[in-house]
Amino acid sequence: MTHTENTPRPTVAPDATDDPRQGLLKAIALAGRTVIAVRPEQFDGPTPCAEFTVRMLAGHLVAVLRRIALAGRGGDVMSLPAVADDLADTEWQEEWDAAVREVEAAWADPEILGRTLTLPFGRIPGAAAAAVWTSEFTVHTWDMATATGQLPDWDPELVAISYDAMRRGLPTGPRDGTPFGAAVDVDADAPAIDRLVAWCGRKP
Repeated sequence: MTHTENTPRPTVAPDATDDPRQGLLKAIALAGRTVIAVRPEQFDGPTPCAEFTVRMLAGHLVAVLRRIALAGRGGDVMSLPAVADDLADTEWQEEWDAAVREVEAAWADPEILGRTLTLPFGRIPGAAAAAVWTSEFTVHTWDMATATGQLPDWDPELVAISYDAMRRGLPTGPRDGTPFGAAVDVDADAPAIDRLVAWCGRKP
């Protein structure tokens, strides 16, 4: 169907399995709640993602939001920095909300799911990119929560989507050239979120 100026574009579907944009938006929302709950005295603390302090990780997530929006508009995500370091500690809510609105607008057309997008590691369809970014937000939400003593309410569907994406995207052997350490062993019956972050090189 061809859209005209007067034809409303379809909204995001309610099921993350059917429409990976919905899973991405849910993962972004949980990350946003976790970032906004950080107390001022926690911003300079370390995170399980060794290269980032809490403040830098929050800035990275804002930067990823901006990259997702740019990708949805057909732009080059590598033209934007990996960390948004231009934000004061009092500006996270406003900037996060603005970036989310940009993502929603840029990804409103479902045709983006079949479009080829360029991510830092290669060119993949929009649907696959949404799953990859869902996993990035989920893992980094765990990083942020662990660093700041929070206990997010993990969505089992999003954790499963993220785990599947990371199992396909990360090798079992050496991970040289990637920002991920070697997989950490956990019990087979460990919580799903623990198995996800352990596969990504974290120690749950």
